[in-house]
Amino acid sequence: MMRSIGSSLPRFDARAKVTGALAYPGDVNLPGQLHMKILWPDRPHGRITRFDVSKAVAAPGVVAVFGADDVPINEYGLIMPDQEVLVGRVGGVVRCVLDQVALVVAETEAQAEAALKLIDIDYEDTPGVYSVAEALTPGAPLVHPEKGDSNVLLHYKIRHGDIDAGFAQADVIVEHEYSSHPQEHAYLQPEAGLGFVRPDGKIEVIVGGQWMHEDRHQIAHALGLPNEQIVVRYPGVGGAFGGREDMSVQIVLALAAWKLGRSVKIQWTRGESIRGHHKRHGMVARAKWGASADGRVVTAQVDVSTDAGAYAYTSTKVLGNLTLACLGPYEIPNAWVDARTVYTNNIAAGAFRGFGGPQGHWIAEMQMNRLAEALGMDPVEFRLRNVLREDSVIATGSVMPAGVTTGPVLESCARAAGWAENSEGWARPQSSGSTTEISPTHRAYSLDAAGGRKARGVGIAASFKNVGFSLGFVDECWATVELHGSGEIERAVVRHAGAEVGQGTHQIMQQVAAETLGVPLDVIELIASDTDETRNSGSTSASRMTFMAGNAIHGAALQARAKWDAEEDRPCISTYRYLPRPTTPYDHDTGAADPNISYGYCAQAAEVEVDLDTGHITVLRLWSANDVGRALNPQLVEGQIEGAVAQSVGWTIQEEMKQDKGRVLTDQLSTYLIPTVLDVPVDMQSIILEYPDPQGPLGARGMAEMPFIPTAPAIAAAVHAATGLWFNDLPLTPEKVAMRLAGL
Repeated sequence: MMRSIGSSLPRFDARAKVTGALAYPGDVNLPGQLHMKILWPDRPHGRITRFDVSKAVAAPGVVAVFGADDVPINEYGLIMPDQEVLVGRVGGVVRCVLDQVALVVAETEAQAEAALKLIDIDYEDTPGVYSVAEALTPGAPLVHPEKGDSNVLLHYKIRHGDIDAGFAQADVIVEHEYSSHPQEHAYLQPEAGLGFVRPDGKIEVIVGGQWMHEDRHQIAHALGLPNEQIVVRYPGVGGAFGGREDMSVQIVLALAAWKLGRSVKIQWTRGESIRGHHKRHGMVARAKWGASADGRVVTAQVDVSTDAGAYAYTSTKVLGNLTLACLGPYEIPNAWVDARTVYTNNIAAGAFRGFGGPQGHWIAEMQMNRLAEALGMDPVEFRLRNVLREDSVIATGSVMPAGVTTGPVLESCARAAGWAENSEGWARPQSSGSTTEISPTHRAYSLDAAGGRKARGVGIAASFKNVGFSLGFVDECWATVELHGSGEIERAVVRHAGAEVGQGTHQIMQQVAAETLGVPLDVIELIASDTDETRNSGSTSASRMTFMAGNAIHGAALQARAKWDAEEDRPCISTYRYLPRPTTPYDHDTGAADPNISYGYCAQAAEVEVDLDTGHITVLRLWSANDVGRALNPQLVEGQIEGAVAQSVGWTIQEEMKQDKGRVLTDQLSTYLIPTVLDVPVDMQSIILEYPDPQGPLGARGMAEMPFIPTAPAIAAAVHAATGLWFNDLPLTPEKVAMRLAGL
């Protein structure tokens, strides 16, 4: 029997996906279903002065029109309920373009669409704020005046060591401002779903999401019903990347189905999806770091603010990760961090792969590269003198959890990219890398202009990322395993609620169960994605699902197998709740905390080619070294590395989410450009390292976010090596690079 763990077993859902047999939310239909459309606001900020739906209600095919007064408890939010389900009423306030004003439900989608235009609505324009700087200006308009006299949603501090003494002993000091930009998730299927009332009276919502029990809770809260009255079921979800963690169509589907007693379907257009769900946080920062002549970072000061947009979503949690990530995976004896997230009238920001890690490491790794240059030291050698190691104390005053591998990961990446260790330390000879292997004309484009002047360079960066929920949030994950058969185990049923969002979670669940039980994979039957059948698993986010679900299923399987071996009554059933070690929140004044359960580690090197005439950057090679603890399914791990890198290359050099005073200018995939096969690295090398995590299931770490994080600073360092220019502001679009090259 092939071992289930460590083998690249084919995904059980692969055939259904490639043949189109797998149903996604937009594919689900019921006889006699109604169709719903949403009235979106025509401005990012204003107060409704007129709201009359009578003409829309009388329109052909219209069954109902719902506004704010139709929602029993008109509030929701993952972290805090600071957003209304519907704002449609006289006096209702629009805070950004993703607010949902009203719902039209009709016999056909076309009839619902036509009736939207018949809603008689007027607004009074009110002043808004559309940048962090505007929002923090004294006397600025308040996005949420009910919350006090400031637009600051949350402010974290770290005060570690003596920052002034650190700067006094520094031989070199670098100080720069940095910024990064919002990013659209761009998953293939826009938001869609179906809601209906079942014969047993429960309201069922079939939708794509990342945490079905939290979806159920928020639906129940808004409708004023007990959780048990709501059933959430996930069909095929496809991509999510954090973008499906917050509510989109869940509550409004349940509301309409409950009010009408009929099944109701909705499917957003791409434009509705881009305006209707949150984005990666934009960020602005100033960083001042100092190092000693022997290559030790002695002090770091960072002031960073993120644009939360109009609602909290997961901004406070993202800020918690960024607060630590902006110091990088380094032991720094003196650190001073001010990190805040700020309300504006832009589209709300929330979870996106990396969850504050990319923005934080953009600051930290750019500072490390510049300190290394100021010292005349190789960037790998400089990093290795400062990386976190076993028993390192971080700036929150806590000791790193066991299994710290920043050094070995960085060394593996550096070797692959041409660095070598000599008597004086690490260095990369100028001739390393065999750049002749990839021709400058490595790809043919139908509209290629004549070849211009090209320059090449190589850069490197390192990172770490929390695994699991953090800062005192109670993390839990339930699993049930039941074993059937007479002599041998003939059937093993695994119940788990973890969402499958394209990454292979459900495949890993089955492989862990088979390995633990010692049975063939085809004996495992997985029941997932239905709140009626499962208990809470937490969100498929925070690089936690393999870690948490693996531990929960492993625990339940061990207990069920023990009952089986003891010949207890069959089927042998065991339900197991996995609780990882506790974490603690930041101290309000000092930031002292034990913030995270565990960490994953990644380092990347990039070789780029810069067109000195057009500013276009081509990533020729990218080496990504990742400590995954144990590769439960190596092919799935490699897929996550490649997918994360492609997404991060897009964020770094291509994708640009443009808003003009809260209005989205890039609301289609024809204007918001994401990488295609011709935009990803020409040569992508995934380096999978296995240093078992003492807390992980069978040694595994969560890893799907890690390969996103160091890409931007690695590419920026490579661009500097090629051009001699440092870039502080993402994205590195051709226009931005060309203007700098031209001295503009």
